[in-house]
Amino acid sequence: MIKGMHGLFYTPKPEELRAFIRDKLDFRYTDIGDGWLIFDVPEGDLGCHPSDKSFHSISFYCDDLEKTIKELKARGVEFTSGISEESWGRLTHFRMPGNMEVELYQPKYKKTHRRKTMRTGK
Repeated sequence: MIKGMHGLFYTPKPEELRAFIRDKLDFRYTDIGDGWLIFDVPEGDLGCHPSDKSFHSISFYCDDLEKTIKELKARGVEFTSGISEESWGRLTHFRMPGNMEVELYQPKYKKTHRRKTMRTGK
């Protein structure tokens, strides 16, 4: 049974990006040796959106957007947009090493943690 999801960032500056995630975003991690850090993400969700092309994206979410922005700015994180009000949540963007821009949002939806049972074909 699937236990989780592993996301990847590809960058020419992996050490700089790892330090940013470790020090600025304050994610816990496992050091698997030779500077490779695998970060623990405490919670996640997965959405499937319509598009003319196939691609993937990573965004982060929080419970209190203003508080999180303030904390991240105090750690030196650069925000690249203001807050926009979307139907599904409040959204902003910040820059990570390698000139990567990622989303940070406060969802308006509540997680239900429902699990659909698998059909056995019976």
